Amino acid sequence: MATRALSARRGVLLAGLAAVTLAAWAVSVGRMRGMDAGPGTDLGAFGSFIGIWTSMMVAMMLPSALPTTLLVARLRDGVDACWFVGGYVSAWIVYGVAAYGLSRAARSAAPSFVAWDARGPWIAGAALAAAGLYQLTPLKSACLRRCRSPLHFVLRAGRGPLGAVRAGAGHGLYCIGCCAGLMLALFALGVMSLASMAVVALAILVEKTLPGGPRVATALAAALVVLGVWVAVRPAGVPLLTQPHSMEMMRR
Repeated sequence: MATRALSARRGVLLAGLAAVTLAAWAVSVGRMRGMDAGPGTDLGAFGSFIGIWTSMMVAMMLPSALPTTLLVARLRDGVDACWFVGGYVSAWIVYGVAAYGLSRAARSAAPSFVAWDARGPWIAGAALAAAGLYQLTPLKSACLRRCRSPLHFVLRAGRGPLGAVRAGAGHGLYCIGCCAGLMLALFALGVMSLASMAVVALAILVEKTLPGGPRVATALAAALVVLGVWVAVRPAGVPLLTQPHSMEMMRR
């Protein structure tokens, strides 16, 4: 009976997470359609950005966090698993707030420097190359190992809702360290690009959950560097990359 009850709770949790993830994708697609302005996309008002960012992170990151969420549910219970997810998403919201602040500061400090028709392709290309090089750093490798083997810090996080939130936030921090390069690539290509969002989400899922994930992370390093050179030298030839100046002409 205990095994059957555990399987039932696991099924309910899986169904709930799947429903939340699908809803987040639907919201993201609905709100981001037509908003892709390519590299250097203006993030808009803070409230609007955080709303879109939260739905994006739920859509992109919950699938890769599913194994750890199920581990929390097995070691604790379904309620703690929900608190864990809340802590995990909160870590990514804080990351979004920081990214918004940095973006606003860069645009305010040197608006002409980051303009696409000035140095935009080179800046976007350099960001992509930096994202690729980050994939090869010890920090990336260490965070990826923690994301793939989270048992130690899940057990040390403490019991009850507070412990579950702490475990979720801790897992989120390791996930941020693991995915920092890929997130930089997303911003470089256009944070409101649904195509880029889907590709980055798939890359994160493969890295964190599949047996060959670490090897994929290394392969992505080379791909990002090559893509960075391509964007810097000939951005018009990059598939699915929106040219910011072409968006301005369409609006006129």
